Amino acid sequence: MSTTTASGYAAPASASAAQDTLALIGRVLIALLFVPAGFNKLMGFAGTVGYIGSVGLPLPQLGAAIAVVVELGVGLAFLVGYKTRVAAIVLALFTIAASVFFHNYWAMPAEKVMVNQLMFFKNFAIAGGLLAFAAFGAGRFSIDRR
Repeated sequence: MSTTTASGYAAPASASAAQDTLALIGRVLIALLFVPAGFNKLMGFAGTVGYIGSVGLPLPQLGAAIAVVVELGVGLAFLVGYKTRVAAIVLALFTIAASVFFHNYWAMPAEKVMVNQLMFFKNFAIAGGLLAFAAFGAGRFSIDRR
């Protein structure tokens, strides 16, 4: 038995089950980055506002609220596979923006460059994984497929 994908490729049923399982595991692993971070920002909202303000961004309270909604709210939607493609794009854009504003290694003192350059490119890699979910969806084990 085979399953025909959106691209017309006939994949064996076992490949589809493996892909769906890997998609679920991937969503869980990526959500582990966003959901706890959003919860921590919510619980330490004043500290989050202070940190956002410390890098010179305007309206730090609004920025902190957006961060909580995206990381916690959109992160949970991504985790359970609800509107996964949209959630993945929002998380990818958020991650890229956070990298530019908070890991701008090119403008940091020499002792901070290495770790922030690593974080910058790690975040871009995460954004790439999120864009793959935007392209291919959440898989069978998701609310989107129900």
